[in-house]
Amino acid sequence: MTLGQLNAFVLVARLGSVTDAAKALGVSEPAVSQALAALRQHHGDKLLIKRSGGMTLTAGGSRLLPIASQMVALGAEADAAVRQANGVAARLQLAVTSEIAEFVANPLLEAFTRRSGNSIDASAGLARTSELPVLVANRLADVALGPSLTGDPGQDLDSVPIFRASLVVVGSPHCRHQGSPAHWPWLLDPAGADAGSDTGRLLRRLGVPDDAIQVFPNQTAAWSAAASGGGVSVALEHLVAPQLRRHELTVVPTRHTPMSVCWFVTTLPTDRRTGVANSLRHFLSTPAAMHVMRAPGSGVPPSRFRPPVYVTIWS
Repeated sequence: MTLGQLNAFVLVARLGSVTDAAKALGVSEPAVSQALAALRQHHGDKLLIKRSGGMTLTAGGSRLLPIASQMVALGAEADAAVRQANGVAARLQLAVTSEIAEFVANPLLEAFTRRSGNSIDASAGLARTSELPVLVANRLADVALGPSLTGDPGQDLDSVPIFRASLVVVGSPHCRHQGSPAHWPWLLDPAGADAGSDTGRLLRRLGVPDDAIQVFPNQTAAWSAAASGGGVSVALEHLVAPQLRRHELTVVPTRHTPMSVCWFVTTLPTDRRTGVANSLRHFLSTPAAMHVMRAPGSGVPPSRFRPPVYVTIWS
């Protein structure tokens, strides 16, 4: 029995699928399946049974899950302790939603690491809203930035608001969008496929069906398609401001927009939080961080982010 096998088990149990666990770990699905198979053989118990609604824990799996979660967390703490003893830069993993990833995450971490004297090895990774509490609770991410989060029973999380913004609908200035928004073509970044995201909440309020949504790799691609007249998109008003000023896009009024949204920073409670997580939480309350979140610049596409996972736990 290894930490990698326990980590795979915990993520499959918490996220409900081998596919989602593999994405969170940054490995292949067969690798996760092999880890589960080895753990099942070791314990002589199926641990998890696949059913139509997802994964169901056996009686043995239910008892193993909280213990496995603690062991995985201790493994992360051990890794951090050895790095510190050897004078290696502290590692910080930030998990963010699609709405924050493209433009904000990397400029924010760059400002944070500069302020810390480049003594922190920081990286950001893209995750669905439902994955964020699992990543933080199991120490696969030190900090999450996105909506307010709550953990599963026994997994306390500390979520505090840090930044308020407005979500708007945008489209080409040369197109008129009439009738119900439910009938418009919606061209969206991955947040459009994330039911827990702010974009997902807005789509439900507007009654937009899934077959009206087309998902693009990132916001830039979605906004470009909308600017070409293919439909409408969703954007945080302060992030899409340059396109609005250049008249590439215009705000399309709806009965539910502008919609006020709030970004939260989520970590483990104080007694279990890492030092680098504390440092980032403090930084996010500073004027320098507010400035970056308000005007981050060009940012870096999510495809260039490293995944929010301690690879050493797996290996």
